[in-house]
Amino acid sequence: MTRAGADAARFAADLIRIDTTNRGGGDARERPAAEYVAARLAEAGLEPVLLESAPGRANVVARIGGAGHPGSGGAGAGVEAGALLLHGHLDVVPADPADWSVHPFSGEIRDGVLWGRGAVDMKNADAVLIALAAEWARSGRRPQRDIVLAFTADEEDTAAFGAQWLVERYPELFEGCTEAIGESGAFTFHAGAGQRLYPIASAERGTAWLKLTARGRAGHGSKPNNANAVTRLAEAVTRIGAYRWPVRLIPTVRAAIEAIAAAGGTQLPDGALDGGLGAEELLGLLGPAGALVAGTVRNSANPTMLAAGYKINVIPGEAVGFVDGRVLPGFSDEFRATLDELTGQDVTWEYAHEERPLEAPLEAPVMERMARALLAEDPGSVVVPYCMSGGTDAKQFSRLGMTCYGFTPLVLPEGYDYYAMFHGTDERIPLSALEASVRIMDRFLTVPQVDPEIF
Repeated sequence: MTRAGADAARFAADLIRIDTTNRGGGDARERPAAEYVAARLAEAGLEPVLLESAPGRANVVARIGGAGHPGSGGAGAGVEAGALLLHGHLDVVPADPADWSVHPFSGEIRDGVLWGRGAVDMKNADAVLIALAAEWARSGRRPQRDIVLAFTADEEDTAAFGAQWLVERYPELFEGCTEAIGESGAFTFHAGAGQRLYPIASAERGTAWLKLTARGRAGHGSKPNNANAVTRLAEAVTRIGAYRWPVRLIPTVRAAIEAIAAAGGTQLPDGALDGGLGAEELLGLLGPAGALVAGTVRNSANPTMLAAGYKINVIPGEAVGFVDGRVLPGFSDEFRATLDELTGQDVTWEYAHEERPLEAPLEAPVMERMARALLAEDPGSVVVPYCMSGGTDAKQFSRLGMTCYGFTPLVLPEGYDYYAMFHGTDERIPLSALEASVRIMDRFLTVPQVDPEIF
């Protein structure tokens, strides 16, 4: 293992051992991890800024000067102008040690695999960025562009203590940034028969967390009540849960389906992408790789929480439910109109939390550079566009005018269930994947390679 790869493994293990569990509602403490990151960046000769949005809720931002290029503004022909933001979050979702094979905050390395909460989401990627900063300091090399590194709090909740707060309070820290790179994407997807796909994220669905409120007539549990708030809520939640949203193919997903089909030698029927096939039929044509687009061919709304009543023999006058909604770019109006219809006249709804959907251009130099960096590491693989079904801090940084992509490269062995690692038990990552990630990110950031025929 190279020194930079060993650094990435060590930094990732150290960060995993710092419990930054985010339980939501402000219950988290990222400061110890932020202090660790700031110390490592300072050792690399940078001047990190540690910013605390609330007690214990800390973020770190640092800037690395680029090598520059001939010509105006330090950028040569075909190379992106402006600075590039690389961002990763420090918080993790909860983990119950009783459910794990190892303690989730042990940072244990066993048989070449790093275990622990955050090994994939996303202390591994944070560690790679820190390791690269250290490697550049040792070698005297610089990235092609100015780089801003941001390590944020609260991504696993609302970003109110992290990226949102930074964007609102300290936008000057990101001056000159025209694009942003964060999670996720660029991981090996084994599609069968030796076929390896690498999805680079250029879009993500918007967040639409909903609060439903049903009101009715309070009364005794033993008496008839045709205005029961619990019943009204249950009926609305059932309608929402059972609803099959129509297929809506945004440009990124359309391009992804075409690329996946071409990579697998599948000829799509005429009109397949224009309503000629249902979602299940369309996904079936893509084989295992259909999983890459299954969550983004339409909007979604999944009921997640219910709350009502205070005593078994009392019918409450109010019942509340919560729904995790996700919205494709360009389909927010349809989402709202559908929820109005599904909730009905006896239930009202409002946004508990709302964040914008995003979609970035596929034909962009930064996309070409990311693809080239991946293909140099894994020749014979295929790079495809990707839309994330969930959301990231990109939603916040986009408010500063940045175009946002998801690129946290990992070369993964066949049989490794990448999706199961996100928020799952026994989260783990092969050390070889961290080593490859360092190489790919270094190549992406330091070696100018542009080829307009990648996609």
